[in-house]
Amino acid sequence: MRVHGKRPRAAGSRNRAYVETYGCQMNIADGELMEGVLEASGYEIVSSPDAADVILVNTCAIREHAEQRVLGRVGQLAAVKRERPGVVLGVTGCMAQRMGDDLLAKAPHVDLVLGPDGYRGLNDVVLRARAPGGRRLSVVDLSREENYRGLEQRRRSAVSAWIPIQRGCDHRCTFCIVPYVRGPEKNRDPADVLDEVRRLAAQGITEVTLLGQTVNSYACGEWNFARLLRETARTSGIRRVRFTSPHPNDVTAELVDAIASEEAVCEQLHLPVQSGSDRTLKRMLRRYTAASFLQKVDMIRAAVPGIALSTDVIAAFPGETEEEFEETLALLRHVRFDDVFTYRYSPRDGTPATRLPAAQFVSPAVAQERLERLIALSRRIQSEINRSEVGRTEELLIERAGRREGTLLGRTRRFKAAVLPGCEEDVGRYVSARLTSTTGATFVAERLAGSAPAREIGCSAHAA
Repeated sequence: MRVHGKRPRAAGSRNRAYVETYGCQMNIADGELMEGVLEASGYEIVSSPDAADVILVNTCAIREHAEQRVLGRVGQLAAVKRERPGVVLGVTGCMAQRMGDDLLAKAPHVDLVLGPDGYRGLNDVVLRARAPGGRRLSVVDLSREENYRGLEQRRRSAVSAWIPIQRGCDHRCTFCIVPYVRGPEKNRDPADVLDEVRRLAAQGITEVTLLGQTVNSYACGEWNFARLLRETARTSGIRRVRFTSPHPNDVTAELVDAIASEEAVCEQLHLPVQSGSDRTLKRMLRRYTAASFLQKVDMIRAAVPGIALSTDVIAAFPGETEEEFEETLALLRHVRFDDVFTYRYSPRDGTPATRLPAAQFVSPAVAQERLERLIALSRRIQSEINRSEVGRTEELLIERAGRREGTLLGRTRRFKAAVLPGCEEDVGRYVSARLTSTTGATFVAERLAGSAPAREIGCSAHAA
């Protein structure tokens, strides 16, 4: 048990909180949820840990490298606690759920550990940790009922929004920690989801992404995912709808028809394949074959010509032979994904794959070599596809200012990123632009005559 000193505060000043997020889109949405809970409890959300009374590191547990990075960051943030002993330092999210009390033992400067199903009670946990004589806390119980109904996210973007419709997962892939740190699949009431979409549209947000671990397995009463996607796309004020991440097994003709026929649904789909080898897919417990995956790809492309496809691939899964890895490369050459997220297999304690015979694990050197070949192929294909699209006219939704002064970053409906001249007043607007060149992954674009100008008269960027 430890007693924390109190930081002197001006009369009437608000407590301040900082949330730093690592990992996937669901983690980003969870970070916004935690900020919403804290803000509703009277906290001011700040942009720097140095200004905060409560510091939360929102974590990922998918790969060992991510956890080591977080532990290093938590060690850095301990310096803030040493300078201001009243500060509460917490670790939340999937890594917190996985490690629990072990994290408190490894990081003595951490005051609280909170798993994904504990966010509703975040303020109470923080108050207990901040109280004089407060104990270090680990709250990692999973709940089949918790779906965060009634809690509001604090949106970090005024342009687009993540909308979690599902938490947890029932698929139990042998490499994946998600079912163990987020629990079984839990789906939100469609009325709540659509009400959230309508509120966002009323606030001026025109692009939403429906979010779930296997989002297209969504089911609630008489609603399936295709129906929810259609109703979301038909919401007044919504111009773009995306979703991630679907499971190939739940790609149905009904879902593909919704993508093809609903104007607001974007021509872009992330479809994780993980491997091109049937033997490896079986050991991963993915429940499809390379051939059945390709049939889904053919069905999608027949209904939505020109759709941009992305995927996830794991290199060096235990037992993967060189021939099986070559099958994965062959599948990538055949499908020609617009983008590939590549990973080297990383064992996660508690997952079935870690119990495979030690002799089956691929050596680090071979695994790294396969990863590098995977990256090289996927980048080459991406570059070839993007070079072929130079000269296209696209509608860009401007997301933010670019890295260079006087530039903006926007995305096409097919989720291609493009940089073009402009002013920050254009953020959130739709502009017509021509793709003039590409670096391989990102485009350079020029605004077309007649496209909506910046609000600020005399913006020099538009003279470029």
